[in-house]
Amino acid sequence: MKQDWRFAMGFFFNSGLFEICFMLVFLVVIAMFVVNAVRGIGQWNKNNHAPELAVAARVVSRRTSVNSHHHSGDGTGANGYHTSTSYYATFEVESGDRMEFHLSGSEYGMLAEGDMGKLRFQGTRYLGFERQH
Repeated sequence: MKQDWRFAMGFFFNSGLFEICFMLVFLVVIAMFVVNAVRGIGQWNKNNHAPELAVAARVVSRRTSVNSHHHSGDGTGANGYHTSTSYYATFEVESGDRMEFHLSGSEYGMLAEGDMGKLRFQGTRYLGFERQH
């Protein structure tokens, strides 16, 4: 039974199947990067061509998304840990439609649920929120 396994592995590596599989995985990863880049450029272009709007809105919710990454050390045995936080706010306009935008940490900190004011945006791009007093 052990010889069957060795034969199968030898066949896999010596017949060129390994190189083909490796190349396919490599091409799939590259294709994923290209697709994401094209989508990002398309959204950026669409936002640039959208009108800048300022509408009455209310902050209905806020949320954060924390991503963490653990990486091995630099050869000295030290390990690293990196976290990043993304900030989001959901606004409700007079028609009842809701829109969620990605914000900077400082913009996020200035908002509270229930705040009323003017929301400025361009497509999916958040431009600002002016609170009414």
